[in-house]
This record gives sequence, structure tokens and C-alpha cells, in this order.
Amino acid sequence: MVVDRIKLQEILNKANLHVRKQAKASGASIYYVENNKRIREDADGNKYEIIFDAHGKRQEVKIP
Repeated sequence: MVVDRIKLQEILNKANLHVRKQAKASGASIYYVENNKRIREDADGNKYEIIFDAHGKRQEVKIP
């Protein structure tokens, strides 16, 4: 099956929406990389940047 670029983008967008819907329904967070930053988005839509300090300790900073 050959899929062109536009059709592939539509498929990926639908998959993204489906995953977000399932995560929200179950109360789970979604983790992803955006602009070279690690992001955690909770079920309520709040976004946090995940940062590791020099000692490897994980911190989360809320993104306004």
C-alpha cells in the first residue's frame, strides 16, 4: 500500500487525537518532545517541561 505525504499526515493526526483522548479518559499523562524540550502533559491539559539537573535529579516546570 502506497500512501502519499498528505494522507500519511492525516493518519498521524487521527492517531494523535485518539491517543490523547484515551490518555485523558484514563487520567494518564502524555510525554513528548517539542522544540528539543521534554514535555509532560497531564489529563487536564497542563504542560510541564521536564528538566534534569547536573546530578540527574528530575524536575518539572509548569509551562504557562
